Formats: sequence, C-alpha cells, structure tokens
Amino acid sequence: MRSSHPFLLTAAALLGLTGVALGAFGAHGLKATFEVTGGLENWKTAVFYQLIHAVALLALASRAEPIARRVGLWWTLGVILFSGSLYLLALGAPVRFLWPVTPAGGLALLLGWATLSWSALRQPKP
Repeated sequence: MRSSHPFLLTAAALLGLTGVALGAFGAHGLKATFEVTGGLENWKTAVFYQLIHAVALLALASRAEPIARRVGLWWTLGVILFSGSLYLLALGAPVRFLWPVTPAGGLALLLGWATLSWSALRQPKP
C-alpha cells in the first residue's frame, strides 16, 4: 500500500494491530483481573477509541494534504495518552497518578478532529 504519509500508515497499522490484540487479551486473559479492579468498561473504551482512530489514521494516510500529518500526530498522541491511561486504570493503576493523562489524551484527540474540521472549512470552494 502506497501512502503520502508513511508515518500515518505505520501508526494506523500498529494501533490496529495492538488494538485487536489488546481487545482479545482483555476478553480472554484478564477476566480475573477485571473482577478485582472492575476495569472491564475502561478496557473496552480504550480498545474502542484505539481502533476507531486506527481506521481514521488509515483513511488519513492516503491524503496528500500537509495537514494530514498534523492531524495524525494529534490522534496518535491522543490514543497513546487516552487509551494507554485507560488500560493502566483497568489493570488497577492508581487514579491519582493518571487522572490528568486521560483528559489530556482526550484533548489531543479533539484537537486532531478540530484541526481536520478547520482544514476542511478553509478549502477553496469548487
């Protein structure tokens, strides 16, 4: 597959791969952990956001626009912070340590979408 942005294609592939793997691991290998931590919903949310943004990155990787890289960087950072912190919370990590990380990741995801929206609105009319 050819991409105007190899970084975005690589990020999409890695987020997709690890999202599927972590989803399966959570469903089959962490049942006992989730009974103790009550973290199943956090895990599901983390996997969902990771996979949605992997697909979005894949679509973005085929775009030649320079803004695509900036959007992709926001989304990649957002997934790492948002989903990563939710995975850790689901496994029982202390909330006091991670409370600022999850919203920061969510903000990065939002900034990616806002950047994409702004770019779309600024395109010349046909």
